[in-house]
Amino acid sequence: MHLIHVYGKKYERGSNWSEPEVLELLQIWSDVPVQTELVTCLRNQHVFNRIASTLRQKGINRTGDQCREKIKKLKLEYKQKTLRSARYYELMERAQSNRSAATSGSTLPLWGGTVANQMIGLQGSEAPGHPPRAGEILEIKTEVMSSDDEAAGPPEMLYEFGPVDEEDETGAEHKNAGPNTEEQAEMDGEQGNTHVICSPSDCSDQNMTGSSGAGVSPATAPMAMRDGGSHGDQEGVSGSFHQRKRRRVVRGGDGVLSSALAGYLSWQQTAEERFLALEEARMQQEARAEERREQQEERRAKQEREHEFRLMSMLTRVLSSTRGTEDQSATTSREMPSSSQTLLPNSAKAVPSMLCGVQTPQYSSYLSRRGNSMRLHQGILQEGYNQYHANKHDENSNPHGIINLGTSENKLCFDLLQKRLMRPDMLHIEPAFLQYPDWKGHSFLREEVAKFLSDYCCSPKPLKPKNVVVMNGCGSLFSALAATLCDPEDAFLIPSPFYGVITEDVGLYSSVKLHHVPLYSQPTGSDVRPFQLTVEKLENSLKDAKKEGLNIRALILLNPHNPLGEVYSSEEMTSFLQFAKMHRLHVIIDEIYMLSVFNETDTFRSVLSLDGLPDPQRTHVMWGVSKDFAMAGMRVGVVYSENRDLVQALDQLGAFHGVPGPTQYQMAQLLRDRDWLNSEFLPKNRRRLKEAHSYLTEELKKLDIPFLHRGAGFFIWADLSKYLKEKTFAEELSVWRCFLKHKVLLSCGQAFCCESPGWFRIIFAEQQHKLQLGVQRIKNALEELQDSSMLKTQRTTDKQDDSSGAARREDAKTIDECKNQTLKTSSVQTKHDTVRIKTEPVSLADENFVILNGQSDIRSESLDSLIGTLRQQIRSSDWLEKNKPELAAGKDPTQLDVFTDLLEKARK
Repeated sequence: MHLIHVYGKKYERGSNWSEPEVLELLQIWSDVPVQTELVTCLRNQHVFNRIASTLRQKGINRTGDQCREKIKKLKLEYKQKTLRSARYYELMERAQSNRSAATSGSTLPLWGGTVANQMIGLQGSEAPGHPPRAGEILEIKTEVMSSDDEAAGPPEMLYEFGPVDEEDETGAEHKNAGPNTEEQAEMDGEQGNTHVICSPSDCSDQNMTGSSGAGVSPATAPMAMRDGGSHGDQEGVSGSFHQRKRRRVVRGGDGVLSSALAGYLSWQQTAEERFLALEEARMQQEARAEERREQQEERRAKQEREHEFRLMSMLTRVLSSTRGTEDQSATTSREMPSSSQTLLPNSAKAVPSMLCGVQTPQYSSYLSRRGNSMRLHQGILQEGYNQYHANKHDENSNPHGIINLGTSENKLCFDLLQKRLMRPDMLHIEPAFLQYPDWKGHSFLREEVAKFLSDYCCSPKPLKPKNVVVMNGCGSLFSALAATLCDPEDAFLIPSPFYGVITEDVGLYSSVKLHHVPLYSQPTGSDVRPFQLTVEKLENSLKDAKKEGLNIRALILLNPHNPLGEVYSSEEMTSFLQFAKMHRLHVIIDEIYMLSVFNETDTFRSVLSLDGLPDPQRTHVMWGVSKDFAMAGMRVGVVYSENRDLVQALDQLGAFHGVPGPTQYQMAQLLRDRDWLNSEFLPKNRRRLKEAHSYLTEELKKLDIPFLHRGAGFFIWADLSKYLKEKTFAEELSVWRCFLKHKVLLSCGQAFCCESPGWFRIIFAEQQHKLQLGVQRIKNALEELQDSSMLKTQRTTDKQDDSSGAARREDAKTIDECKNQTLKTSSVQTKHDTVRIKTEPVSLADENFVILNGQSDIRSESLDSLIGTLRQQIRSSDWLEKNKPELAAGKDPTQLDVFTDLLEKARK
C-alpha cells in the first residue's frame, strides 16, 4: 500500500508469484519478438499488457503492471545471484542473449543491406551519399500511444544532425513563395548541408512507410513552414520539402542517425541500471526494517515469557499458602505422628503478600529496567530456597524443618577447620590488613597461591605470582571475566548440564549469554558413557551459535564437573583446548573440586600440569577454597592467566570484588601449612566424602534408582524419571515440590539446563544424622509419588469396570471425605488480623482442578502435580497474548492486578 500511495496505481504490487507462474512469465518475456519490441520501443506498457493477456489465457490472472514489476525484481535477483531453479537461470540467460541480439540488430537495418554496410564502414557497391533505391529505407517502429498518453501530451524527443545551411533556409523560403522545379530541388539538396530533425514520438507506422522513404514528421519542420501560408500553400510545398529532406538523410545523415540511436539505447541501458541500483537499495532498506521488526518481536516475546514466569510464581505461592495446616500435618505424620501439629512452617504463619496487599513484587519506579530485572530475577529453585531459609532444620529447635541436600557445600569437616582456625597463628593483625590493598590481592597471598597451585596441580615449572588474581569467590571471577572478555550480547560456549548459577554470574552485570552444548543421558554416536563431551559436539554447537548470530568468545569447562562428577582425562582436555585454539576462543577452566576427588580409580590432572598449553594467552584456570577447603563462607577465589592484558583488566575490577585483609592472611596461613593439609585435613576429608558417597549410593541401589557413579564432588546425579507421570519438565518440577513438601530440598535437572527431564542432584556431604533423615524423607516422597501413580491407574480401571466391589466404594468414600475436607473454609492468622478465604468455585477447563479464589480442590491429583499441570496449561495457551493489560505511561503492572485479571477471565 505504501508504493500505491507514492507512485500511484500504475506501480501497485500483485500477490505472490508461484514458481510455475514465474517460469511461465519468463518463457513469454524471453522470446525474441518480445525482446526486440522492448528494445526498439520508447514506451513498452503495451508489451507487458500483451504478456499479461497471454498469461490470462493460460489461467494466470496478472496485470501488465504486475508483470513489469515482477520482471524488474527477477532481473535484480539475477544480478544478485540469488539461489533459484536451473530453469529460472536458463530463461534469464535466454532473455539476455535475445536482448543483446535485438539491441545490435536495431541499429543496423535502418535501410537496405547495401546502405547498412556503408554505415558500419564495410565495402559496398555504392559510394557514401549515393541515393538509395526505393524501398530500401526501413520503417522505424514506435509505440502507438494510448488515449491517456495522447491526452497527457508526451514531450517530443528531437534529434538534430548537422547544422542548417543558410542556402537551404533561403531555398525553402523561395519554395514557399512560388512553385519550384524538380531540378531546383535537386540542386538545393546537393548544395545544402545535411539537416534532419526527427521526433521519434511522431514516427508512427502512418507517418513512415517504405514508399515514402525516411519520412519526417511535419511537426519537426521549421516553424516558418508550419505557421506561414495557407493550407493550400502547405500542400503545394510538402512534396518538395519531403523530397529534399529525404535526399539529405540518405546522402549525409545515415551515420549520424545511427550514432544517435545507439546513444539513445546506451542512455536507456544506463537508466535501467540506475533503476536497478535504486531498487536494490530499496530492498536492502526493507530488509533492515524487517530485521528491526524481528528484533522488536523477539524482545516482546522475551518480556511475555518473563511476565508468564512471574505470573506462574505468584500463583504457585498463592496455592502453596492455602495448604496451611493440612499440608503440615500430612508432611510430618509420616515422620513423627505424635508431634505433627506442634510446629507450622513459616510460610503457613504469614499471610500471602498477594492477599494482604503488602510486599507484592512489582516494578519499582526508583530502579532502572536493569535494576528491576535484577530485583525480580528468580531462579527455578528460588521458591525452595526461600522456604529453606525461613524454615531450616535444627535437631533441637526445629526438628521438622527443611533439610538442604540441594546446595553443594561440604559440611563434613567443620571440626577440623574449627581447630585449625582457632590456633594463635591465625589471630594476627597488621596495619596493612586494614588499609587499601593491591586489588589483585596482597602479594603474600598471591605468592602462596602460586606455590600451592604449582605443587597440587603438578605444574612442570613454578607458576608466577604476577599471573594470579584474587577475588571474593569464583562467582565474582566469572562475572569479571565476562566483563573483560565479552561485549554485551556476546556468548560463552558451555556444555549442559552445568552449574546453573553461572548464568547469573555472567549475565546480571555484563549481559553475556550462554550457548549450551547439549549432553544426553543416552550415549549417541561415538559416545562410550552418558553425558560424554566430545569435540564433535563442540563443533556442532559452535556452528549452531553462528547460525543464530551469536558471537562466541570463550568456552567454559568444569573439571571435575558439577553436577555430573565427571573427571576429564588430560587427553580429553588437550583436545578441547586444541578446538578452542583453532577457533580463537578463550577457555575458562573451573577446577574448584580438584582436591575433592575421593575415588582412587579417578585420577585428576589439572591443565596447569600439561607440558605445554595449546594457547596459553587464552587459557585461564580458576580455583577457590569454597569446596576443597569446605569454606564457602570465606569467599576467596583465584584465577591464573598468563595474559597480562587480562590481569591488568581484572585489576581494575578488583575494587568491586576485593577480599578483606585479615581473610587474605588466614588463607595464606592455611596454604602455607602443608603438614596440616597433607597429614590431617585432605586425607580425612577424602575419607569422609567416600563414606558418605557409599551410604547414599547403597540407598539409591535399594530403591532401584539409576545414577552416575563418579568419584568427585559432593553430589550424585540420579535419574528419577520413572517417578514422572509424563516426561516433561513441568512434571519434574512437581516431583521437586513433592520433595519440598516432605521437608527435603533437592536440585532438579532443569536448574542445570539438563536436556532430559527427571534428573536430580543429591548432596551427600552432610552430617550423618541429617543425611540419614534426608534420605528417609526422600523415600517418603517417592512412596507418595508411587502411590499417586498407582491410584491414578486404579481409577482408570474402575471407570472401565462397571461392577465395583466394597473396596472400591470405600476408596470413593475416602476420596469424597478428602474433597470435603479440602473445601472447608480456611483462615490464615497474621500478625495483625485474620484473612478468611471464601470457597466460591471458579471452574476451569480441566475437570480435575478448580480455583477457589486462592484455594484448590484436589479431586484426583496432589496439589503439587496440579501446580505443574496449571503451569503447562498457561505455557501452552495464548491467553497472555490476547489479554495483555494496557497501562498508562510510566506505570507498571502489579502481580495483584494480573492475578485479578486472570480470575476474571476464568469466570467468563
